[in-house]
Amino acid sequence: MASLAFLTDYLSASVRLSMPLAFAALGGLFSERSGVLNIGLEGMLLTGAFVSAAATFYAGGNVWVGIVAALVAGGLTGLLHAWLCVSLRVDQLVSGLAINLSAAGLTAFMSRLVFNSQATQKLPGMPAIPIPGLSQIPVLGTLLFNQDILVYFLLVLLPLSTYGLFHTSWGLTLRAVGEYPRAAATAGIPVLWVRYISVMLSGCLAALGGAYLVLVHVKFFTEDISAGKGYIALAALIFGRWHPIATVLACLLFGATEALQLRIQAFNLNIPYQFLIMLPYVVALLAMVGLAGKSTPPAALGTPYKQEGTAD
Repeated sequence: MASLAFLTDYLSASVRLSMPLAFAALGGLFSERSGVLNIGLEGMLLTGAFVSAAATFYAGGNVWVGIVAALVAGGLTGLLHAWLCVSLRVDQLVSGLAINLSAAGLTAFMSRLVFNSQATQKLPGMPAIPIPGLSQIPVLGTLLFNQDILVYFLLVLLPLSTYGLFHTSWGLTLRAVGEYPRAAATAGIPVLWVRYISVMLSGCLAALGGAYLVLVHVKFFTEDISAGKGYIALAALIFGRWHPIATVLACLLFGATEALQLRIQAFNLNIPYQFLIMLPYVVALLAMVGLAGKSTPPAALGTPYKQEGTAD
């Protein structure tokens, strides 16, 4: 029984730690499937985390206000990235890095103002909603049927995203814009608008990952709380080969790695804690190296599209 309890606890921790990655990675998937490289997932996630924490704090602990605020902030951050990359045709890598650096500085400064220098202000969090009967199933019941509303939302979003991307005209349009934008435009598809919407959706989902991080997982905000999760989400996206299911499974792998390093620390083994902290990032790096030359991105990823008839 002790081993079963340990397994259940470990897998539950893996799910919690993978949730911010999964939302950010799915967001990145929509952006990059449309041909817009989104290195800015880290900044979008961090923005969502801060805005959701601040809105919840000022709303007297109403987490739904925080979630809505995070979605709006993420959408606006995505809009900024889309404007820079799609309309101004700025280098997409530079735009994403600029968003990451700006978000890190602004959230650090604003958190000191919002929380009156109490950067670790406690937040109420979101309770788990057990599904009667199903939540009593050993292991799986705790993992899948005794979770908060955002986990259930992801469980619904994942099959919908997969079906929509590969079995609907909307998905075909999105993939066509990311693979052959010139041909898509010839067929009458508004390439620029598709990219705008995709990048804004990317920002919303990444920000939702940040909201989960502060409202469900840790229940407070502090400077640089994202700690590179946006970059790991990007690695999971590449590891999952831009497929929703494979990408979320990659996020679970990275979440399980982080949960493992936390439990190894609890056992007081004679291993430097710095090595354990870097373990998830090492796994992400090894995954990237192992897929070198094997993972094929959308053909037009990172390539600005210039609409015919527009001036340079």
